[in-house]
Amino acid sequence: MNKRNALRWLAGSAMLASTAGFLTACKSKADFNAIDLTGSKEYGQDFSMPDQHGQRRSMADFKGKVVLVFFGFTQCPDVCPTTLGDLAAVKQKLGAKGEKLQVIFASVDPARDTPEILQAYLANFDPSFLALRGSDEETAKMAKDFKVYYKRVEGQTPGSYTMDHTAGDYIFDPEGRLRLYSRYGTPVDTLAKDIEQLIDGA
Repeated sequence: MNKRNALRWLAGSAMLASTAGFLTACKSKADFNAIDLTGSKEYGQDFSMPDQHGQRRSMADFKGKVVLVFFGFTQCPDVCPTTLGDLAAVKQKLGAKGEKLQVIFASVDPARDTPEILQAYLANFDPSFLALRGSDEETAKMAKDFKVYYKRVEGQTPGSYTMDHTAGDYIFDPEGRLRLYSRYGTPVDTLAKDIEQLIDGA
């Protein structure tokens, strides 16, 4: 091999090694269906609010688990029960890994969502699901931190009302870092795959 060919071979080998390293890096990066928020500081990174049993909760309580936070209210006629039903199905689909998923339902209607009502409501979906219910001020702060919209909408009869609110899931990895935002209506299989990747350390 002459000097010129040797230099070409070395250059080609370096390029192949570089390309292989690039492909390996790309392959090792998790392929999420949900919106990847990794490293973003624009959304809430933590919370502090009582659950339906009266215990104040924060992300520190769930280290080692994937935490999924969903904002809603118990008298929601469609989006909330559909989402919670899907999340129960996701947990079941994960099998034994489902024990490493913590679903948290953050109420945007603390006036009507009493601890007793929240306990009974979530029991319809999965006994491990937790609810967060704070004061009006705490609710507003958490919603603002997560950029969640919610608004009381008056009903047609005196004293009746419903709530408009953002529908989607904020998902934290086992290290307590916000990683994903999953849109409302994401298929169970797709969401389960994203969560399983986080459980496995993606």
